Amino acid sequence: MKETPADSESAPAPGPSAGPDRSAGPPRDLYAGFRALRHRNFRLFFGGQLISLIGTWMQNVAQAWLVYRLTNSAVLLGLVGFASQIPVFPLAPIGGIVADRFPKRYVVVATQSSSMILAFLLAWLTLANRIRVWEIILLATLLGMVSAFDIPARQSFFAEMVGKGDLQSAIGLNSTIFNGARVIGPAIAGLLVARIGEGRCFLLNGVSFIAVIVALMAMRVDDRAGSTTGRAALQDALEGFRYALGSPTVLSLLLLIALVSVVGVPYSVLMPIFADRILHGGARALGLLMGATGVGAILGALTLTMWRGVRGLGRVVAVSAGGFGAALILFSFSRNFWLSLILLMPVGYSIMLQSAATNTLLQSMAPDHLRGRVMALYSMMFMGMVPFGSLGAGFTASRLGAPITVALGGAACMMGAFVFARRLPGMRHEALEMLRASGAITGEDAASD
Repeated sequence: MKETPADSESAPAPGPSAGPDRSAGPPRDLYAGFRALRHRNFRLFFGGQLISLIGTWMQNVAQAWLVYRLTNSAVLLGLVGFASQIPVFPLAPIGGIVADRFPKRYVVVATQSSSMILAFLLAWLTLANRIRVWEIILLATLLGMVSAFDIPARQSFFAEMVGKGDLQSAIGLNSTIFNGARVIGPAIAGLLVARIGEGRCFLLNGVSFIAVIVALMAMRVDDRAGSTTGRAALQDALEGFRYALGSPTVLSLLLLIALVSVVGVPYSVLMPIFADRILHGGARALGLLMGATGVGAILGALTLTMWRGVRGLGRVVAVSAGGFGAALILFSFSRNFWLSLILLMPVGYSIMLQSAATNTLLQSMAPDHLRGRVMALYSMMFMGMVPFGSLGAGFTASRLGAPITVALGGAACMMGAFVFARRLPGMRHEALEMLRASGAITGEDAASD
């Protein structure tokens, strides 16, 4: 399943706990972090998603290496990254409306089936030795269009699978399998690209989508359509924008994740350059570097699953954004492969913790009838902004070099985290009110904070 990382939230200030656990402090017990697995539907989703995501990460690495092998160009690496994610920015609001109006399960089945077809087409062109860079860009663009509908529907579907009480656990576990696949997929791809070629990696990815489609169809959920207001789609989309613009808390969360997505996250499109020119390791090194980021991200996702409620997640967002920037700067200076491998772990840990905590905060505060559109805005800021950064990173790296480009992005992330942290105290009251209104906490919870 194409995430974006994948595809990820609540008060940006220390907030009260949600659910039965009302004590203060960060981590809760490990069992509580896996509460979402009590639900049969989520267990089906968990298994199917894990298989599918391993295939997706294999394709991501194989596609990046294929572009680099065909062109040896940092600019074209950035352009392919731009094409794969830019559709999310303009189309995600429409995807959010679709998620709020139609049964989410069938929306996700449709998007996953479309992604499978695109993977098979990419495999056929590559195995037939007919693949051209413009075809890769076109297929990446089509996959980005599918993602614009997939991400809001899939993210907002969690609440239907597990309920609000286990929503944080579901988001954390989803992030865990996403990044578990990020470890396994690139490591497999790094070995298979050299042995069987990129085309067979794409073929395996296409086959892997069958698992998640079967899991979705086996679920027992109420597939009623969402609320229909009778209004035009544009009016529904504007309602989501008005909700975000009218809340300093929501807007600040979205702006910080957007900044990190533009200046920090595009480091990943430059990984083939680090693997080949700077660390001199080739395709195998690329797989290991991407896998190291995934190891850190798994730890970040597990941290969220064991977090008690929503209290303190605002500070987590600020600290993790700053930590992400600092880790990027250190990585940019490294010229030793093993040191770079180690430094990518806190990179993955920090960005996953920030994105998953932001997701939890936004979903916890959002009214039920707006959840799909709120997740669409999250998708726009987290996924939709990355292509602008990818394109900029490609051009900047072609002039200043990849290390300087990554270091500048890390510095900008640290500055954004500092500004967000300064605003936290002033947003606390609004966040508590929104959490109460959505039912994520009770008045007693808020009073105990």
